[in-house]
Amino acid sequence: MRILVVEDDSALAAQLRDALDAAGYSVDCTIDGVDGEFLGMTEEYDAVILDLGLPNMDGLTILEHWRGANCNMPVLVLTARDTWTEKVAGFDAGADDYVGKPFHIEEILARLRALIRRCAGHADATLESSGIRLDTRSGKVAVGERPVDLTAQEYRLLTYMMHHDGDIVSRGELIEHLYSRDADPGSNTIEVFISRLRRKIGGERIETLKGQGYRLGGLGDD
Repeated sequence: MRILVVEDDSALAAQLRDALDAAGYSVDCTIDGVDGEFLGMTEEYDAVILDLGLPNMDGLTILEHWRGANCNMPVLVLTARDTWTEKVAGFDAGADDYVGKPFHIEEILARLRALIRRCAGHADATLESSGIRLDTRSGKVAVGERPVDLTAQEYRLLTYMMHHDGDIVSRGELIEHLYSRDADPGSNTIEVFISRLRRKIGGERIETLKGQGYRLGGLGDD
């Protein structure tokens, strides 16, 4: 899952990036409003953390531009100006949730998990599909009663596919959502991780659709 952080406090942005990375997300960061607006318009993100007080373009303007361009990723707004009028303006501009500064990182992570789940149509923090159970709070994965140990990238891949259970996800879509913009995945990286994941959760649980991509819950080839 890929997150954009638009925050002009470089120390706070680094703290958020480190916490999100440790939680299994791929993260892009920028401290500039104009750059943040551009990234939200041109890249694929599963959620955005957006500060309101930004240089060159404020957060509310960015949010209005995104929503006007039908960029529908969930947006968690951060602000030091935690007043009810500021919150109303943020929600009216298209924010999905709101957190005032200072905040606890654990709250940000919990709110992000909830936003991403709701956007994908899931209400519960534990995702289940084809005998697989993934707890988004603890990061634990099990097939039936058997715990499964995954690498960080395998966990990101499985999480994205479980949020899109039953959907066909293309190789390009997976690259967009699993890697930050400065990453350089190899030409067969996704295929390698799909193969490794199949060995751990059972090959029949990930279906390959030639020329289209992959689907969780199918009966495809190993």
